[in-house]
Amino acid sequence: MNSAPVVVEADAVSMSFAGAVQALDDVSFSFRQGEFVSLAGPSGCGKSTLLRLIAGLASPTAGAVRVAGLPPKLARRQKTQMSFVFQDATLLPWRSTADNVRLPLELAGVATPEQDRRIRDGLAMVGLGEFAARRPRELSGGMRMRVSLARALVTRPELLLLDEPFGALDDITRQTLNEELLGLWQEHRWTAVFVTHNISEAAFLSTRILVMSPRPGRIMADLAVPFAVPRRSELRAEAEFARFVGEVGRLLRKGHSGEGQA
Repeated sequence: MNSAPVVVEADAVSMSFAGAVQALDDVSFSFRQGEFVSLAGPSGCGKSTLLRLIAGLASPTAGAVRVAGLPPKLARRQKTQMSFVFQDATLLPWRSTADNVRLPLELAGVATPEQDRRIRDGLAMVGLGEFAARRPRELSGGMRMRVSLARALVTRPELLLLDEPFGALDDITRQTLNEELLGLWQEHRWTAVFVTHNISEAAFLSTRILVMSPRPGRIMADLAVPFAVPRRSELRAEAEFARFVGEVGRLLRKGHSGEGQA
């Protein structure tokens, strides 16, 4: 039994938007410190909305979200270092790689010598130390996502939220970045919440997968991923991995057909 403290809780969360579009319906879960949880489901099922609620970028229509026992905005201000990696790298085109990574440290008022040290360490972690002076236009898509990840990690997050960060990349680059992200998580053990509609990606990265139904998003299944860490790239070719991915896919198809919904 996992006795680590609960970092994120959702209690009967529902979310509706103007025009009576219901994105989420009665979603409840808890994530413990050090878990890597993927939210997997079809496009439009409310995965990104749920991530924004955890980040405190929106408030639920009903129910409650708590981070370290507090409303997310209050947790972020008072006690929990939280970082968000978006679908797009969202780099400032006029800033160098190093200065894009520097941005959250500047906003937090970190002293310049400490900024410089963290930037060097952050870029080394994602393999971009020699690209510190490059502008975003000089980097590939995968390299830009590495910069975005380094920018999130230099804040030393306790909670890392990732919204389909590798969705626009080719398969080989995506798999490479999955392996690098997993290696960083194994080393630092922040709590990670990762949004994806790629089942294989969710299975390779996660300790748990929450399978979501089509809109309005509900939790259809909460699955423990049965593969020990560290994980090798060869895992993707193993029969057990294929069976698990197939089971997650079956649940998603069941949800799409309406069988898994009330």
